[in-house]
Amino acid sequence: MRAAKQGNPAPEELFPVRYIIGSRQILSVPKRLHKFTFSLSDLSDGHVGALPPLDDGLEGYRILSAPAHAARSIRSMATGFIAGGQQDYRRHYIDMSGGFEDYIRHFSAKTRSTLRRKQRKLEREAAARGGALEIREFRTPDEVAAFMELAVPLSRRTYQARTLDAGLPEDEVSRTEMMELAAQDNLRCFLLLFCGEPVSYLFLPVVGDTVIYAFLGYDEDFRRLSPGTVLQILALERLFAENRYRYFDFTEGDGSHKAMFGNCSVDACSFFLLKPNLGNRALLTSLDLFDASVAAAKRVLAKTGAHSKVRQTIRRA
Repeated sequence: MRAAKQGNPAPEELFPVRYIIGSRQILSVPKRLHKFTFSLSDLSDGHVGALPPLDDGLEGYRILSAPAHAARSIRSMATGFIAGGQQDYRRHYIDMSGGFEDYIRHFSAKTRSTLRRKQRKLEREAAARGGALEIREFRTPDEVAAFMELAVPLSRRTYQARTLDAGLPEDEVSRTEMMELAAQDNLRCFLLLFCGEPVSYLFLPVVGDTVIYAFLGYDEDFRRLSPGTVLQILALERLFAENRYRYFDFTEGDGSHKAMFGNCSVDACSFFLLKPNLGNRALLTSLDLFDASVAAAKRVLAKTGAHSKVRQTIRRA
């Protein structure tokens, strides 16, 4: 886990170059890269700073959530490097400058009704089993330690962990960073408990006045009850009540969950810049060909109406 300030270069790390179909990782090739992430303010004002020089042993840069219009100028900064694996998307976020009731009004009447219905359905199911639905919030170092004890076993079972290696981080370095954030009051963690058992979690570092959407997971056995959606709206209500934050940043990547909850978005892109040796050229060429093939297949499936069914099959495999 990295909680480095957005818009600044983060320390180098072993970063995977991933070949992904839907929500399933087919192949991952680790590379030692310097990660450079753009903040929401960078995207809104179009600011593009100079890339830092590479330390010895690093093979290039991982550019995350750059302003879409600035992709060409960023690549031109890295003279001699080769670019690839570009993903273009809408970066969704929530402008929290109004209150929770103002935010809720950005949803259609139908969506508001659906959100209420999902929560009531979970509550009824819990009551039918002799229990209740409960949301718990964790902030302090001791509370975050308790959160991890409850959430990590659930995280290991989620599709994020099983198919994307994107479950809650368990290494000692990440644990230390978590405790430091909690000690500075810069971490918010939430659990949704169903009859006393965790069914969904949210892990949210805070950078300045921005809440960062870092990790969300839920029990696949409860998928039909949408526990992740229910937890998201309940957690947002609590975050708005703090009256501390300006933004809730869903960070890089698109998705229906982010698009539904976000009330603003900007065009962004992520890509790799690697040293121009033969191995890196082959890697990025194969990645671009793979991604193009997946995109073409999605277009065909969308025309035939089979896209949703195939996506569910891949996810359950």
